[in-house]
Amino acid sequence: MIKQVFVLLVAIIVSIALVELASAFRVAGRRVPRIGVVLGGLVVVAGAYFWRAEGMLIGLFVGSAILTAWRLIEGLIPRWEMPPRTLVRDVFSGLFSLVYVAFLASFTVLLVAKDNGQWWVLALVAIVVSVDVGAYAAGVTLGKHKMTPRISPNKTWEGFAGAAAAAVAVGVVVSIFALDQPWWVGIVLGVVVLLTATGGDLTESLIKRNLGVKDMSSWIPGHGGFLDRLDSILPSAVGVYGVALTLGVVS
Repeated sequence: MIKQVFVLLVAIIVSIALVELASAFRVAGRRVPRIGVVLGGLVVVAGAYFWRAEGMLIGLFVGSAILTAWRLIEGLIPRWEMPPRTLVRDVFSGLFSLVYVAFLASFTVLLVAKDNGQWWVLALVAIVVSVDVGAYAAGVTLGKHKMTPRISPNKTWEGFAGAAAAAVAVGVVVSIFALDQPWWVGIVLGVVVLLTATGGDLTESLIKRNLGVKDMSSWIPGHGGFLDRLDSILPSAVGVYGVALTLGVVS
């Protein structure tokens, strides 16, 4: 029952995040249909839950077809009629949204579906949080050398080092006490999540810079939108799933 509730929560969060991203695309003049992209995202999540990895891939193709058809039908309405080049741009923006949000988030569904999979999701969240906390703490107290000044001015190499230390420490703890895995698995998880979480944060910064928005939305006061909170978790879900797959924990 708990796993079903988790999947429902993922579906809700994915839907909200897709609406946020579709709205952000519209700021940049790209009409991504909100209803169409949410329906497509739900198909991806449902495919992952009912038919695992194969279903997730099939769901991505089906969801992409739904989204594409929805946008093309919208293009037949006179007030939403667009030049072919603009219509293609809109479709590809929507397909990117499906992959970036729904497809990546569905890896958490693959993780939780397995025996004791909830502990792997817990490990994912705990290590991602440790990366954020470690980077912030070290960056504020020691940060001097900018890491990516043009993309994310607040990131420093000192903060990255703090994130690395925190991620490895938390990774070892959760591996031993939650995952029942050797200590070295925690080091691997820590390094993988450090890279994916940092990369995810920088990727979203690039997306927002490209779209000309500061935050994806203002739904969470002081923290932007749901997608602003998920930027590190989405790619890290793939990394943790890859580690679990290598260890034979999932298939």
